[in-house]
Amino acid sequence: MPSEIAAVFLDRDGVLNHSIVRGGKPYAPRRLTDFRLVPGTREAVRRLKDAGFRLVVVTNQPDIGNGVLKATVVNAMHQRLADWLPLDGIEMCPHPASLGCDCRKPKDGMLRRAAARFGISLTSSYMIGDRASDIVAGQSAGCYSIFLDRSYGEPRPESPDHVALNLADAVDHVLHREGCIAA
Repeated sequence: MPSEIAAVFLDRDGVLNHSIVRGGKPYAPRRLTDFRLVPGTREAVRRLKDAGFRLVVVTNQPDIGNGVLKATVVNAMHQRLADWLPLDGIEMCPHPASLGCDCRKPKDGMLRRAAARFGISLTSSYMIGDRASDIVAGQSAGCYSIFLDRSYGEPRPESPDHVALNLADAVDHVLHREGCIAA
């Protein structure tokens, strides 16, 4: 019998914290001093938690596998996220794209791993991300996927279930869709 626990899976960089955008492409911050939440993130995430969702960050961090960034720095960033936000978990893929692992988005391994760990129903859950790989991973796992349009200079996802301008807008959509708030 499938679980009825719903989650909101959240990409990290560009959704919760600021990305460093160079040449129209977003990059993860490499220094702890550059790791800052996007304004309104705390409030938006708290609304999801108050509505009863499990909250799981799913993030590709290839700078670790590429030898550009130490895992200790990323772990310190994740500790800050856990201190700042009411998260249930953080799933991370530290592998370079060349490895072809099953956890790196656009594959859905991190979502499936979190679903097994927390008893989450993927088809009752949401994926919020700012890149096409986030949307593909969410849809592959069976989640309703919301694209945060940050106007990056890279291809947009072909068929997100919804497009939002920011996290607060995405949360409003989730809560309205779930009947938690009126239109």
